[in-house]
Amino acid sequence: MSPQKKAAPAPEPTEPSRIREGLPFPLGATWDGLGVNFALFSANATKVELCIFDASGEEEIERIELPEYTDEIYHGYLPDAHPGLIYGYRVYGPYDPENGHRFNHHKLLIDPYAKQLVGELKWSEALFGYTIGHPDGDLSFDERDSAPFVPKSKVIDPAYTWGRDHRVSVPWDKTIFYEAHVRGLTMQHPAVPEALRGTFAGLAVPEVVEHLKKLGVTSIELLPIHGFVNDQHLLQKGLNNYWGYNSIAFFAPHSRYIASGKIAEFKEMIAHLHDAGLEVILDVVYNHTAEGNEQGPTLSMRGIDNASYYRLMPENKRYYINDSGTGNTLDLSHPCVLQMVTDSLRYWASEMHVDGFRFDLATILGRYHDGFSERHSFLVACRQDPVLRTVKLIAEPWDCGPGGYQVGGFAPGWAEWNDRFRDTVRAFWKGDDGQLADFAARMTGSGDMFNQRGRRPYSSVNFITAHDGFTLRDLVSYNDKHNEENEEDNQDGTSNNVSWNHGVEGPSDDPEIIELRLRQMRNFFTTLLFSQGTPMIVAGDEFSRTQGGNNNAYCQDSEIGWINWELDEEGKGLLRFVKRLVKLRNSYPILRRNRFLVGEYNEAIGVKDVTWLDPLGNEMTAEQWEDANGRCLGMMLDGRAQPSGIRKPGADATLLLIVNAHHDVVNFTLPEVPEGEYWNCRIDTNRPELGEHERLEFGSEFLVTGRSMLMFELHRDVEE
Repeated sequence: MSPQKKAAPAPEPTEPSRIREGLPFPLGATWDGLGVNFALFSANATKVELCIFDASGEEEIERIELPEYTDEIYHGYLPDAHPGLIYGYRVYGPYDPENGHRFNHHKLLIDPYAKQLVGELKWSEALFGYTIGHPDGDLSFDERDSAPFVPKSKVIDPAYTWGRDHRVSVPWDKTIFYEAHVRGLTMQHPAVPEALRGTFAGLAVPEVVEHLKKLGVTSIELLPIHGFVNDQHLLQKGLNNYWGYNSIAFFAPHSRYIASGKIAEFKEMIAHLHDAGLEVILDVVYNHTAEGNEQGPTLSMRGIDNASYYRLMPENKRYYINDSGTGNTLDLSHPCVLQMVTDSLRYWASEMHVDGFRFDLATILGRYHDGFSERHSFLVACRQDPVLRTVKLIAEPWDCGPGGYQVGGFAPGWAEWNDRFRDTVRAFWKGDDGQLADFAARMTGSGDMFNQRGRRPYSSVNFITAHDGFTLRDLVSYNDKHNEENEEDNQDGTSNNVSWNHGVEGPSDDPEIIELRLRQMRNFFTTLLFSQGTPMIVAGDEFSRTQGGNNNAYCQDSEIGWINWELDEEGKGLLRFVKRLVKLRNSYPILRRNRFLVGEYNEAIGVKDVTWLDPLGNEMTAEQWEDANGRCLGMMLDGRAQPSGIRKPGADATLLLIVNAHHDVVNFTLPEVPEGEYWNCRIDTNRPELGEHERLEFGSEFLVTGRSMLMFELHRDVEE
């Protein structure tokens, strides 16, 4: 533990107070060119002191009481204050945990609206509002000063010359997400200078941007970049909170990701990515904060107004509702908490030019005290707000609270991570029984969950892997998790991986196992990119990165969590194959339609949009769908099908996808199609270097390799 210090007395004023009344808006510290306005919400505080620090952020040089209180906002204006001023708050009020109040003016507090943080959190007993080890536990009151140990807030100059930059706004049907970590993507990239590795500036290096462009993805989705805290128990083990799902400052970029120390670095990264036509999506964590449960530290909102910011147990407000699984839950049903979150989103969209957001544990954000509601004030506010309704909104539609699983339950206007796609596709290619019908539903955009109220197939964000879980290579290389490096006795992380090592746990030098694993990775990528919906690729999967079987690398700011850019021949080959798949997806609109494929005959046009075929080339029967041993299927997408609400034929290519999860070869009869001449094989996961043209006649039998996937394009009559 750090040395303990008694609360520092208020510095003696060196001159008459310069503070003026100021305004209750905007919240936060706002420089207007002449001075800085400070505004802080608290419904239950009795007094707020603005604490000014020296340029290092180490010495408190002045303490000023905010003079005005308007509509639950404490505010004041400091003339002649400038950007760069470092500050914090001390908030006075009742310390009464049993009634939800945890005010302690001995604890320096981070401004929830701080645009930049200075310094790292240094764990100390002084950070806690109660005295650790006291017989009364968190009901006790600690008088030690936390200022030496807590990050400080910093006033910024928001001015930045954006030039021609504007939001990229990639259409949903053309969107391909690329989930990445700022540090993980850049720490080992050979083109990123040492000083820029792990930072926003490193992410803007041309070679990094060029990789994304050549891969063909459209939208980079960054794991949390809001200011977050490293957990004490991880630091004691020599680890840290690498992923960053432990936010404490919703307006401030994490200071460790800023090489220059200037907020403009984030904006410059955005400008470079936008210039390359790439969107930037932020993974945001508004469901909880780093202050934890009743035994956690007092860093910001707990000390500002605990009873307003957090959801507390109704029968005993000493304790927190823990729908997030991390100790506390923000109460977005409170109007000022709702305002803070929407203000944060607007700030990142408007001031920082971010193109969209993926909401961690989004069910919490739509839960009132009596349960989830798609009409929750927050979800409605996002759809109605003139700024937020124009950006991409993606929900992680589950949490650990009651009724927490809500895949398909969000309102129109939201896209959702679809873990049913992940689990079904994994199980199908693993060879599990009874997966065929569910696999077909996932391939067609999961219409059983999303085809309602005018929602589109892109509402389903499809993924095989994500940051949380195995990488794609590890998915085909390990039956079990191997999280020993996390120092939790391999008890952390899920054991339900639906993975298969194909005969050997971990690396293998058996050529047959190596080839089968590679083919399975190609199967996964082909399924992902040829399915209806919005695909998401995890950084490094495109060239077969491994985490050595670690499926919970949240604390691995190390080579386990970083991407290795030294590609072997296998990695290079997979990368070539994935690039080809992306190009084909972009080439065939039928693979990314804005209408659900339902398999019904359209009498006005005379075609079915999708026809399901058995290996004999006949339409699937009910008995075949119900056959638990069924593992081979044809999916014919008719390009003549109606592409929009207007009743007219389409002019897309007609494609035939064949999947075979059997361990052995299946003879598949290629169907005859009216107005067609022959089939051209474009993709065969058993032959990754297949050429562009391979003519196959109607009625011919194609030997579909065990555990492989194919795509054929119909060549139409020349006269057509």
